[in-house]
This record gives sequence, structure tokens and C-alpha cells, in this order.
Amino acid sequence: MTCHKPCVDRKDLGLLALRVGTGGVLAAHGAQKLLGWFGGPGVRGTAAGMEAMGFVPPKASALAAGVGEAGGGILLALGLVTPVGGAAAAGTMAGAVAVHAPNGFFAQGGGYEYPAFLGFVAAGLAVTGAGRYSLDHALGHALDRHWMVPAALVGSAAAALAVVASRNKRVSGAGPRADSTDGTDE
Repeated sequence: MTCHKPCVDRKDLGLLALRVGTGGVLAAHGAQKLLGWFGGPGVRGTAAGMEAMGFVPPKASALAAGVGEAGGGILLALGLVTPVGGAAAAGTMAGAVAVHAPNGFFAQGGGYEYPAFLGFVAAGLAVTGAGRYSLDHALGHALDRHWMVPAALVGSAAAALAVVASRNKRVSGAGPRADSTDGTDE
């Protein structure tokens, strides 16, 4: 593309819009969990919800989900350490997908459509980068190195897999215990 100053690149504008929109949504959801803003439950309420969904320890789980959403969202919106912000948000959304998966795909039925979409967009931004209109670009990509993309995504995926597997094991074992007695002889 031949460009004379000032030049506006549509790709960079698109990345800016995608980052700010997705990052803003994630940050708002994280603020609900951490601070009780926007009608959210705050840490105490989120911890109770996490415990009910099978995540333990509940307060640490609430803090991790809130920081993954709020922190990842803010980093994405600013275009700062984009691989880390995108990976943190994507990993957090993997946990939300696990919770909503039994309800099917579509959000109208409580399904995982919405958290999956946010997670894929966050992961895509982690891979693509923030674009020219970002703090990463302004800082000469000092905090956005190529090696960070696979490291952040692999680390986030491993953590999400461990947390979700542990939660799923707990949830699947939440039914009647094999060693419990109900007073009947079989």
C-alpha cells in the first residue's frame, strides 16, 4: 500500500475497533465480578457463584476470573502486551464455556455461544497483534515480542485445561456418592 502522511490504514482501524469493543466488554464483565460495578455481584457474590459452579477455592476462582476478564480486557483495549491480554481473556472464557456447554451452543438457551465468541476474538487479537493504533506500537513492541504469542497462549490454555478438568471432575462427582447408603439393600 502506497501511503503519504497522514495515512489511515483500514486494517489498523479495524483492529482498534475490535480491541476497544471486545476489551471494553471483557473489562466491564470483570468489573462486575471484582468491584460489583454495572449491577455485578462483586468478589463475594462471584465467589459464591463460583463455588456453586464447582470452582474451588471459590474466592481465588472469582479473583482469577475477574482479573482475567478485567485485566485482559483493559490490556486488549489499550493494545498493551496484547498477547498476554488476549491469552488471559481467552483462558478465562474457556472456563465460562465449560460452565455453559451443557446448555448447548446458543446464548438464548444459556449456551456457550457468547463466551466462546469473546474467547476466539481475544485469542485472535493475541495472535494478530494490536495494530498501529496501540500502546504496543507506540512502545516499539518492547512488551509485545513474537515469542510471547505462543508462550502466552500455551500457558493460558494449560491453566484453563487444568482448572476446567478439575472443575468437571468435581461436578461429575457431585451426584450420589458410591459409598453412601440410602437405607435400601441392593
